[in-house]
Amino acid sequence: MSLPEPFDAEDFVAGLAAERGRPIELMPVSAPQGAPCGLLMSTERADYILYPTDTTALHRRHILLHEVGHLLCGHVGADAGADGVAIDAAAGRQLMPNLSPELVRRVLGRTTYSEVEEREAELVASLLAQRVVRPAEPRDPAPGVPEGVRRFDSLFGRRAP
Repeated sequence: MSLPEPFDAEDFVAGLAAERGRPIELMPVSAPQGAPCGLLMSTERADYILYPTDTTALHRRHILLHEVGHLLCGHVGADAGADGVAIDAAAGRQLMPNLSPELVRRVLGRTTYSEVEEREAELVASLLAQRVVRPAEPRDPAPGVPEGVRRFDSLFGRRAP
């Protein structure tokens, strides 16, 4: 899987969808207070990643990469609990107003992940983000850059010019 340069989360998701041969639709939503930051829903037709519209670009990228992490790890979720839903039905209707109430109930009933799965998705998101910020191929520093400057820059994920 290649990362687009310059990195764009939406382009990355589109490339992943093409590679998997299955649509991934990104759905910006106006999330109510207390709703999850992001949500991955999988149906027979496609995977949907919902993310809030009222957040920063950096946070949006992390949310998208986290939800992609669930896909890459093959997480399918588990029963949400005694009431059968991961978030309450009213929040679900606000997040997904264009989907039928039955589909919302069905999807919300299987969109919780174990603590281990959440950590795995978070690790994938962090590793992808690190690759974006710090490319795998180190650049050679320009002649004359002091060794101390090179070491200092490498501590913060930058390469000396």
